[in-house]
Amino acid sequence: MSPQIFAMVLLMILAALHLPVLSLLLRKRAGQETAATFFAVYIIINLLLTVVDGLTRGGQLALGERGANDLQAFGAFILSFVALIAILHFVRRNSRNWLIVGGIWLAGFFAIVLNLFRFGEIVWTNGALVVTLDRLAPIWAGYGWLVFTAGALVVVRIAHDRSRQPLLRNRLNYWMPSFLLIAINDGLLFLGMPIPGNPARLFAAVIGALIIVTHDPPDLRNLARRALTYAITTLVILIFYVAGATASQSIFNALPNYNPLVVGAGIALVLALIFTPLLTSVRRLVNNWFNLQEYDASRTLHAYSEQISNILDMQRLANVAVGLIIEAMDISRGFLFLVDPDIAPNGEKNYRLRAVRNKGERQIRIITLGSDHPVSKYLAGEGRPLLQYDLDLLPAFRSVSQPEREWFNHLEAEVYLPIFSKREWIGLFALGAKISGTRYTEEDLVTLSVLSNQTAVALENARLVDNLVVVNTELRQAYRNLDKANRNLERLDQTKSDFISIASHELRTPLTTIIGYTEMLIEDTSLPSPTHSMLKNISKGTKRLHEIMDSMFDIAQIDSRTLQLHLTSVDTGDLIRNVVNASEKSLKEREQTLTLDIPNLPMVKADPNLLLKLFQHLLTNAIKFTPNEGKINIEARQISPSLAEMPNGGLEIVVSDTGVGVDPDSREIIFSKFYQPGELLKHSTSKSRFKGSGAGLGLALSKGIVEAHGGRIWVESTGYDEENFPGSQFHVMLPLGVFDSGEKTVVMGNEVKMQVG
Repeated sequence: MSPQIFAMVLLMILAALHLPVLSLLLRKRAGQETAATFFAVYIIINLLLTVVDGLTRGGQLALGERGANDLQAFGAFILSFVALIAILHFVRRNSRNWLIVGGIWLAGFFAIVLNLFRFGEIVWTNGALVVTLDRLAPIWAGYGWLVFTAGALVVVRIAHDRSRQPLLRNRLNYWMPSFLLIAINDGLLFLGMPIPGNPARLFAAVIGALIIVTHDPPDLRNLARRALTYAITTLVILIFYVAGATASQSIFNALPNYNPLVVGAGIALVLALIFTPLLTSVRRLVNNWFNLQEYDASRTLHAYSEQISNILDMQRLANVAVGLIIEAMDISRGFLFLVDPDIAPNGEKNYRLRAVRNKGERQIRIITLGSDHPVSKYLAGEGRPLLQYDLDLLPAFRSVSQPEREWFNHLEAEVYLPIFSKREWIGLFALGAKISGTRYTEEDLVTLSVLSNQTAVALENARLVDNLVVVNTELRQAYRNLDKANRNLERLDQTKSDFISIASHELRTPLTTIIGYTEMLIEDTSLPSPTHSMLKNISKGTKRLHEIMDSMFDIAQIDSRTLQLHLTSVDTGDLIRNVVNASEKSLKEREQTLTLDIPNLPMVKADPNLLLKLFQHLLTNAIKFTPNEGKINIEARQISPSLAEMPNGGLEIVVSDTGVGVDPDSREIIFSKFYQPGELLKHSTSKSRFKGSGAGLGLALSKGIVEAHGGRIWVESTGYDEENFPGSQFHVMLPLGVFDSGEKTVVMGNEVKMQVG
């Protein structure tokens, strides 16, 4: 067999090795389908390049050495771009900008091939180096390969640096040897020293395919630690053996009964005796280099069981249990949650997660998960630890809503361990990352599972005691509050009555007079034009002040439970449309787009004037806190009857915007009187100025109006951000009541008293 045929056969065998890798990618792990597809294209292109290389070296294709090298250079450029797109999809980054760059590079190829820039035979020279027209395309391909390969490396490093999850960082680290192999293979290619068949690129493709289809590859750091441990141990043993053999030969060689086999056996015996302690010492040394902390699992379990078994105080149990785990495993942070099962009105089982925190610590918001929620289904159903890495990436948890993901991310935890008692989910450990930055090993998770099982009995006992203490405390506090309320009721009612009297007579009446006389002066045509302008501004400011006093009067009535509802049948859809029409000028000034999605709705029994104020405040609020050219949407739907809140059904109206959003910690306080989201001194008399503040009564009054009708109002938002504008959604739920004709309704707070006329 000639050398050419032999080389061709070897390269064809190398090409055939691409097929198992391609078959591996066809498995397409859920969540990485696009990345697997692009990388499969990468494998196919590299397979074709290997086949062409084999045929060329076997004499079957007459490309010539330069033509073959140029073809491989163009192939390397295309492969670098395909690999970049695959990696962008792997790390879930937008590939649009890089596609544009790829298009620019492709346009450059056409420009070079068609010589659109009218280059001569010599494109550039400095005397020593000459770039001819026929070499311009390979050079352009080389630069493109460098740009896309470097771009892929930067994308991986950015994703690695931004991730706080050791498991994801470990997975991204696997791309480094792949990049190294590609750089060696293609670097030699562009330097004019190509490796036949590009085997290094095949090995790089094997590593990339394994990364894409493997959710949790082995820990590279741990593999390196073990390899280094055994390498150092082997080197020390080898040195010891060589030194021992050399020394023994020098010392015992002169003896008449010297036997090299006996001396070698003695050295081997010594090495066998010192191997285990030597390996232990080297492992400890390497662990110190890698900043790893080892712990004795059995001793940790024993100490943990002894210290928590007799604790009945819930906060002390949480402090001791979490503290012991943090100290034993060198963890950054940890929380203990109580899981309270709850049955919803529809019969579905829910789980309320509430953190056990000290009084001086910042409290964590309670979250409720349904029994069919992916997280509760996994923790309560399978009873195994849940990693934040799995929660972020596995398709099984894609249905987790964004607010719920933010709740979990806010904990900065890396692993969640359920606690069970009598097969019921009663608690949850949320543990942060290790201080060393290493991942949780399988041994760590097994140990933590055992610790959570040992916590179950102590947690159940502490829950019983805690419930008794809470009940007793609530009873004592209720008696104290009732006694205090009885003593202060008369004084409080008188104070509120005085406030209403002052607001309605001492302030509203003079303002009405000022408005009236100002309007009369405005109608006087004999006054100069500047005077008319000043009078209009006075009238505008006075009317604004009158509106504020009206709002304060309504707030005072709500607080004193004297707000009267004049109920009648109201078409909510028409009322909202009237509010939108009245705000058309403000929307045009701000260049905002408002859309309505209001189907035919049933009539609701309500006070039309109060509902008009409600939707005016909500729309004004949306206009204020949405930037220019933003979008506002108002939608409504009918709600089916529920046993608890709305036995007759109701309406839900949602006012959403693309504005600055609401801080999750401020979702309740924004409905308080006089609350300002920004600087207190940043006020504006304009109703539509961006982020212009007012009196801080609009949302408080809205809440009072909704609750006076027996409804509910709340806000949903991913957070407050004046750059990305996450937006917010204000939800209003109004019940559909059933009234007989001739009824007069008087509402005192949330209590509705029916009086038949």
